[in-house]
Amino acid sequence: MTHTTVPVIFDLDGTLVDPAGGITGGIAAALTELGLPVPGPARMDEMVGPKLSHSLTEVAGVPAALLADVIRIYRRHYVSTGIAQSRLYPGIRDLLEGFVAAGRPIAVATQKPESLARTVLEHHGIAGLFHSIRGSAADEAGAATDSVPEGKAGIVAAALSDLAAAVPATAGHAVMVGDRAQDVAGAAANGLDCIGVGWGFAPDGELHAAGAVEIVHTTTALHATITRLSERPGTAALNEVHTDGNV
Repeated sequence: MTHTTVPVIFDLDGTLVDPAGGITGGIAAALTELGLPVPGPARMDEMVGPKLSHSLTEVAGVPAALLADVIRIYRRHYVSTGIAQSRLYPGIRDLLEGFVAAGRPIAVATQKPESLARTVLEHHGIAGLFHSIRGSAADEAGAATDSVPEGKAGIVAAALSDLAAAVPATAGHAVMVGDRAQDVAGAAANGLDCIGVGWGFAPDGELHAAGAVEIVHTTTALHATITRLSERPGTAALNEVHTDGNV
């Protein structure tokens, strides 16, 4: 297997796409509409990445009885205005197009609902670049009950399976890229390295503590790191965390 064929599985929000307030603004609007307190900016940023129902419960303190209503109002706001606020992070489009041109399969594994993740990627004109787009169930207030996996580990596993089916020579091989501890954990559960990106929403130290194999701050550094990791045999994690010198 050459290094150009080792797939890369990307997280979405905070990794490929900057929500630019679309997510946090929608959450704030939903909480306000229902008369619930809105956390401060730093706490709101912590809610980008993990499963929404978990963030609303654990960070915003939303009562279980109101959880479905908050998600419904948030989703309405996000679809109507939030997606349009988002943008690709600098260099991401060129990175993805370069991988496709080089024959490297790519996929998305996000805790955003799968259909909504596809809508976001289509909005930015990059959905067609991916062999697989995997996300959570449409009902974020509950657990997945059908073929849509639950939890980051399951979502990453589903993307990995899709990649193996589309490109059999890559079966069991991939590198994960994400901006939160959940991405690192989801990758590790599937025996994959995870590269952390410093432009996302992780609080200081989170990616180091989670065990990201490397932390980068530019797409140039990300490309170089993926190339280097892809040239190593196997998928076991490295023994220490590196950075690109910007931490």
